[in-house]
Amino acid sequence: MVCDDDLAIRSSLKFLLTKAGYEVDLAAMPEEILNKIRHHDFSLVLLDMNFSMTITGEEGLEILEKIRHLKPAVPVILITAWGSVELAVKGIKLGASDFVTKPWNNLQLLKIVETSITLSKNGSFPHNSDDPGSRKSGFPGIIGKDSKLLDILGIVSRVAPTHAPVLIAGESGTGKELIAEALHQHSSRSKGPFVKVNLGGLSSSLFESEMFGHKKGAYTDAKEDRMGRFEMANGGTIFLDEIGELDLTSQVKLLRVLQDQTFERLGDSKTISVDVRVISATNRNLYQQVDKGLFREDLLYRINLIQIEMPSLNKRKDDIAMLAGYFAEKAVSAYKLPVKHISEDAFDWLREQPWKGNIRELKNVVERTVLLSTGDGITADDFNLAIRSGEFSSTEERQHTGPLKTLEETEKDTILRAMEEYGENLSKVAKKLDISRATLYRKMEKFGIRHGHEE
Repeated sequence: MVCDDDLAIRSSLKFLLTKAGYEVDLAAMPEEILNKIRHHDFSLVLLDMNFSMTITGEEGLEILEKIRHLKPAVPVILITAWGSVELAVKGIKLGASDFVTKPWNNLQLLKIVETSITLSKNGSFPHNSDDPGSRKSGFPGIIGKDSKLLDILGIVSRVAPTHAPVLIAGESGTGKELIAEALHQHSSRSKGPFVKVNLGGLSSSLFESEMFGHKKGAYTDAKEDRMGRFEMANGGTIFLDEIGELDLTSQVKLLRVLQDQTFERLGDSKTISVDVRVISATNRNLYQQVDKGLFREDLLYRINLIQIEMPSLNKRKDDIAMLAGYFAEKAVSAYKLPVKHISEDAFDWLREQPWKGNIRELKNVVERTVLLSTGDGITADDFNLAIRSGEFSSTEERQHTGPLKTLEETEKDTILRAMEEYGENLSKVAKKLDISRATLYRKMEKFGIRHGHEE
């Protein structure tokens, strides 16, 4: 059912949806909307937020609440003007499944309709009948039998065939990128590109050029036309990693593209349309970031129609032995070493460790142990020895059972040490690190490092 008091909008949406194969009913006034909701079973409701008798849109929210009360299982998509996105966010909190803004992109609207209907049909996608933790499950590289992981793989199976935007949250090293790849590989877009972007490594000055591309001469160093990441991902999936690190100015630019999937290259007035599924990931609590004013609430609701929470490794202790065995096998094959077996006491030792770096840290430790151990079996002592000799270890900073540093922490420490050695001479710092001055500036901005090491 399309609900709008504007005849032109009702007619336009009916034509679009009917052409796409849907049966469409129309309603113009609040009383008519609620009467039809009571007496008919709709698969979805498209509800405009502003009726002629109100300029605030609050009546649209009241109608939404009444629809949710009468038919809580029916998905409701809100239609609002771009300037009233904040109102749509209120609607999402009241139970709306999604929102579109005027003027809408027809292709994007149809995808939102299809996705909302599909997701409302619980169980419409069968769970994988194989063991999702096995290597034959169709989820390459995802190892484990923990119930939390199996629940996540069930969500992946159901959500992957849709166009739903997905937000994957969890600590660093928990496997968020693998889940994103699984969502892509099990979708109708699997033959299209899977483009990964680390937003944490992008400064605000580079964001537009990197994401949307640029024309030759758009700025001093733009010596040729360049395609942006969204254009590269056309027909496939774009994975926005570390989206919680994006600055507010870039968030606004991203939101506009996610809304209608159109943009212009930097320095060009030609509008480019793309067909891209968006999967995001973060190790931050974005709801807390919203409360602090560091992340836009409307962007948060745009990227997380479906949210997947990745558990830390210390909440999947029963999977540690399986993961360690898998990583050991891969290391033996990669380095062409004799087969090595991990002893039961070594497995017990691994289960007792905190693994603050999660699966990434476990993989690092297992690979190093495989390389350093001398016998055909690996014991707890071998793991202890490998950790103590690890390049990230420091007897001054951590005990051998403590967490490994993340790559970002290590990179930041390396820059700080080089700056301590060369002081304010950033040219020498960049040369020491074997990077350009521009790259050094970007990394200093990313890590909040200033001259004098003030943060």
